[in-house]
Amino acid sequence: MKKYSSAELTLAALGIVFGDIGTSPLYAIRECFYGEYGIDITHPNIYGVLSLIFWSLIIIVTIKYLIFILRADNNGEGGVLVLTSLIKPKLSTPANKRWFLISIGIFGSALLYGDGMITPAISVLSAVEGVRIITPVLKPYVIPITVLILACLFIFQRRGTAQLGFLFGPIISVWFLSLASLGLWQIIKNPVILYAVNPEYGILFIMNNGVHGFLVLGAVFLVATGAEALYADIGHFGKNPIRFAWFTVVLPALFLNYFGQGALLLSHPEASHHPFYSMVPSWALIPLVILATLATIIASQAVITGAFSLTQQAMNMDYLPRLKIVHTAAKHIGQIYIPVVNWILMFCSIGLVLGFKSSSNLAAAYGVAVTLTMVISTILFYVVIRENWKWGMITATIPVVIFLVVDLSFFSANISKLLHGAWFPIFIAAIIFSLMKIWRNGRDRLAEKIRSRALRLDEFANRIKFEDTKRVKGQSVFLSRNADIVPHGLMSNYKYNKVIHSETIILNIRTESIPRVANDDKIEYEKLLEGFYLVIAHYGFMETPNLTNILHLVNEKGVDIDPEKVNYFIGREMLLTDEDTGLRSVTSKIFYFMSRNAFSATQYFDIPVDRVLVLGQELEI
Repeated sequence: MKKYSSAELTLAALGIVFGDIGTSPLYAIRECFYGEYGIDITHPNIYGVLSLIFWSLIIIVTIKYLIFILRADNNGEGGVLVLTSLIKPKLSTPANKRWFLISIGIFGSALLYGDGMITPAISVLSAVEGVRIITPVLKPYVIPITVLILACLFIFQRRGTAQLGFLFGPIISVWFLSLASLGLWQIIKNPVILYAVNPEYGILFIMNNGVHGFLVLGAVFLVATGAEALYADIGHFGKNPIRFAWFTVVLPALFLNYFGQGALLLSHPEASHHPFYSMVPSWALIPLVILATLATIIASQAVITGAFSLTQQAMNMDYLPRLKIVHTAAKHIGQIYIPVVNWILMFCSIGLVLGFKSSSNLAAAYGVAVTLTMVISTILFYVVIRENWKWGMITATIPVVIFLVVDLSFFSANISKLLHGAWFPIFIAAIIFSLMKIWRNGRDRLAEKIRSRALRLDEFANRIKFEDTKRVKGQSVFLSRNADIVPHGLMSNYKYNKVIHSETIILNIRTESIPRVANDDKIEYEKLLEGFYLVIAHYGFMETPNLTNILHLVNEKGVDIDPEKVNYFIGREMLLTDEDTGLRSVTSKIFYFMSRNAFSATQYFDIPVDRVLVLGQELEI
């Protein structure tokens, strides 16, 4: 696989990682002065808002994520679900506490789906709204153009992004250069705005404006949305390229642009309805609207592909049923497409545009989910540094308390938006979290029922040995969820035919709490009898198991098996819902529906259908 240089990774990180946070200048300042809770445009307020914006970028993005949380990776991968995987069960930890930590981690990952719906909607809509600045005649076409762009964006997902990926970095680089240039020009005109870096202005702003000033924090936080992407994407680009891109390009460009908008408002407070586009010379307006639209499409693309990756992780960790996964690029492992997730995101994003009708209204729905995810990440991070890194109580508590104070302040300010649309991402997260819990609990119940009915594998091996069971020529693989019991397919075949194949493999695919497992470590096997093997295949939660690859690796271990001739036996549960009333009946029926619509093992593992025998068993849930 090709090795990329640091410069190439930095350029790629600009396009994928920083698209969301890099398009916030389109609407963040505007919402502080022109949004639902917009503050009066006075010099002290302008200085105060800019001070809060600057220190939010420093504390949340620079210190919290880039310096601290990026260190909490799992074999180079990041994200809230990865952070949850780092929390290992301990005998000294009460079960309810461990359950709570894992549950909030799962809920944090569910919140990212709401972000995946809102980010494309608000980003693209805020860019297209620039056409109203060009000419008011185009105002009626803002919504239709936005819907068309979003529809094309989601429809294109099936083709993958590998072909256009190399363009993302250069386009976003031009975007950041434009942000810096526009802001610098305004700062040169009014350099006194630079005094706003003094944190005293931010503190005085909150004190002098009371509740109103505190509520403006909900709009200030918009500058930090996308910070979670810095952590989630370290597996694709590495920590150093992300940090280098932030300090050399992204942070300077954002600083210059936000302060440039502030400098503009000092002289032209009437520009608060859209301070970003008001900085743009008339001759550059059309090109910049096009560039902004491209930048927001790229920002949306990163969020969408992130939702695909998150879903794959959840499936492999058995928090979601198997869904169809399409690998869109043979040379890029991370390039996947999940149709059902794509279409749900598309309909919800377009629905948000049609429902809220403006990026200002959508901004009211933005923030709560992201701030809550950040609170959850901070809590989980504390557990990791205490238990895994063995930090002392004081050393771990001081930075985490600072982060929590900031996170909870922004979360509290955003709660005021709950009735103005912020309920939507919370509602979506609650639904997804409930589905994850129902699926996991249902799978655990099924596993217990299967185990209670099954025969232990060592007992079965002894029965074959002492009963002198007839062995017929052939090679068979029996998929098993448990490595210590006889899979239903094998037991049924033995019970009715009284024979087993001369070469028989019981295959258990196990998902580990790391992103990827090297091929050398993937296969663990045990010879139970001559020609009778137990094989455990270890996969990371960001990998899709490949049965052909597994059998080739088994061959390399010395087991004589031909992937082109082997027959597969798969057990499938035929679920029966009980007739109880109440909540249990509802959750059972939801689990039943999810199971019925899940991808079968044959489809998911891409097993040739002419070499598969599916043997079912009835189980009541």
